Amino acid sequence: MVLISMENVSESLRGECTRFMLEIKAGVFLGTISAAVRELLWEKVKQNCGSGGAVLAYSAQTEQGFKLEMWGNPHRTVVDLDGVFLIKTA
Repeated sequence: MVLISMENVSESLRGECTRFMLEIKAGVFLGTISAAVRELLWEKVKQNCGSGGAVLAYSAQTEQGFKLEMWGNPHRTVVDLDGVFLIKTA
């Protein structure tokens, strides 16, 4: 399972994500896609995010059962504390 949440991005980028995932709420995309498609889509999000921000969460063999990646929004960062992901706010 893959989740991408985006804020302040273009309609065209949101439209690109709807090709592979469902937009369950404005800017929130959910789907089951391959790792290769996930990586390509995430690269596209990062390249076209502009001044907006995005979060990628996907299933993985970790203590929490998922991994997180963030792009943009410098007020929040992902901190890996011995394999447990935490969100640090500035």
